[in-house]
Amino acid sequence: MQDHSTHHYHEPTDRAYVAEIRRAAPEVFAAYRAFDDAILRAPERVIPRKYKELMATAVALTTQCAYCIESHVGAARKEGATDEEIAETVFTAAALRAGGAMGHGLMAFKLLDVAEKSAAARE
Repeated sequence: MQDHSTHHYHEPTDRAYVAEIRRAAPEVFAAYRAFDDAILRAPERVIPRKYKELMATAVALTTQCAYCIESHVGAARKEGATDEEIAETVFTAAALRAGGAMGHGLMAFKLLDVAEKSAAARE
């Protein structure tokens, strides 16, 4: 399908493999697409599409899915998202990612405390 002599992990041409995935698991692929369409594209959803695409962009930035970032930032722009809204979305994702690290840092200190108390109890 592609010349792999010089490849990168994320390339725009990788989307050609969607056909391979669809062929290998057609029922699951169809269910995935139906779910994706139902939440992101159905007109009867409560959250306006622009906001949903900004949320999807933030999640894509957090999960670091290059394909999702491209897809959702483009969709957000088509729905009228401004540069300022996209920038705020980027920094919202960054803040949440940092918050997750801080939250796990609290857990690290708790685990240290538990380990030290356990060691002291064994002495």
